[in-house]
Amino acid sequence: MRTSVEEINQVGAAISLAAGAALRREAHLSSILETVPSAMVVIDSHGTIRSFSATAERLFGYKADEVAGSNVRILMPEPDHSAHDGYIEHYLRTGERRIMGRSRIVTGLKKDGTQFPLELHVGEAEVGGEKVFTGFMQDQTEKRRIEQELRQTQKIEAIGKLTGGVAHDFNNLLTVITGNLEMLDAKLDGRHRQLIADAQEACNLAARLTASLLAFGRQMPLDPVLSDLGRIVTATAEMLGRTLGETIEIKTAIKSGCRTVVDAPQLQNALLNLGINARDAMPKGGKLVIEVSHAELDADYAAIYPEVRPGRYVLITVSDTGIGMSPETIEKAFEPFYTTKPQGTGTGLGLSSVYGFVKQSGGHVAIYSEERRGTTVRIYLPAASDTMSEKKEGVERNKAPLPTGRGERILVVEDDDRVRHVAMARLTSLGYSVIEAANGRMALELLEQESGVDLLFTDIVMPGMSGAELVLVVRRRWPLLPVLFTSGYAEPDARRNVGIGREEWLTKPYSTADLASRLDMIFRR
Repeated sequence: MRTSVEEINQVGAAISLAAGAALRREAHLSSILETVPSAMVVIDSHGTIRSFSATAERLFGYKADEVAGSNVRILMPEPDHSAHDGYIEHYLRTGERRIMGRSRIVTGLKKDGTQFPLELHVGEAEVGGEKVFTGFMQDQTEKRRIEQELRQTQKIEAIGKLTGGVAHDFNNLLTVITGNLEMLDAKLDGRHRQLIADAQEACNLAARLTASLLAFGRQMPLDPVLSDLGRIVTATAEMLGRTLGETIEIKTAIKSGCRTVVDAPQLQNALLNLGINARDAMPKGGKLVIEVSHAELDADYAAIYPEVRPGRYVLITVSDTGIGMSPETIEKAFEPFYTTKPQGTGTGLGLSSVYGFVKQSGGHVAIYSEERRGTTVRIYLPAASDTMSEKKEGVERNKAPLPTGRGERILVVEDDDRVRHVAMARLTSLGYSVIEAANGRMALELLEQESGVDLLFTDIVMPGMSGAELVLVVRRRWPLLPVLFTSGYAEPDARRNVGIGREEWLTKPYSTADLASRLDMIFRR
């Protein structure tokens, strides 16, 4: 039987049409493989690579023709490299699913030997009577890094809450001790003065330790004012030059116009801490560079560090040429009491207090370091508006002389009996008349019953009604009554919420001189 030319042409056209459709499908599939965000690798039942997508090329560093026909184990480190063929054989023999149809995190191996975390999904199909397996992979390096950053932030937040609470209670104890030492010194008429002075010095050292803990926990009462960072850094560099010794070369690079609202003395303390750390990292000498510049943190940076708000910042960079830090040290550097110094030579509170101060100031701090090459600490503080007032700018604060009262009547509100008794004794010795309340409710009852109260002196943190809540009620009912707050720590927004200034705040532990000076500022203004 002979086939007509017309039939041959029809068959040819059908074959051409089918070939065209196949080519279009292949092109469509190729375009998908080129653009799909997940890397795709297809292997047969022997583990041989049949297909390797463009994303897989970028992920592993191999070209498709380099891996075609190779066993997929070249993309795996040990122990999976040696065991992978056994995984396939076990599945084909038993049908037991360990990874098929589900997601798991595995370790991938790049062409250059780098290992990295992968999220792997594996599916199976049958082609021409043979099983093939398709793996879809996504690099988890960035996700894992962000998760580690988040865990570190959460850990530091938890430690901060704990240390803040401990420091608050400890400051109450120090207030009692320092107050009684002062009164004991007055009664002894100079006898045993050295013993008392040593005890007072120990209290001062303990107060500085609790201040560092409060700074880490972001609970240090701050007095932020508009400040020129160039002036602060210049003054700090001069202090460091006298402190660090001749073997440390100090350089500064300051961009003009870098202003922020910050507690200037606390910032100077933070920079001094960093300078001393840098000195200890350069036992044979080296170079310390402090730079001030403008910076912009964008949304991409904020996505990596969720606590950061995008926007304009001023940047202080402190760099040294010291021994540097290992990745493990960097991870723990901001934790309180963590130190690499020999036992007895450091408290481990320097960097943690820097961290807490910067965070409480609305900023961000980051460490970059390489072992044997040095360390750079970057402090970002929110840039100040150009229209903000420059009053109160500066680092120095003057202390007022020690005055006495004129019989003014003061209501002391404090839940700790010992602290309250010390406060009352101090006020009495300064010439004030004193009445007391153990909590906010009692204070309101006394204000209703008593007349002629000239000032309310109250703790912030008390069970039941807090000092801030008490003052909000007092402001409504006795709007002209002056208030002096005291606290071993304070919530960052406490002072702003009750609308008070620095002169209406006294941080525990305080001296009689501090108390007298602050009361004089209130009564004589």
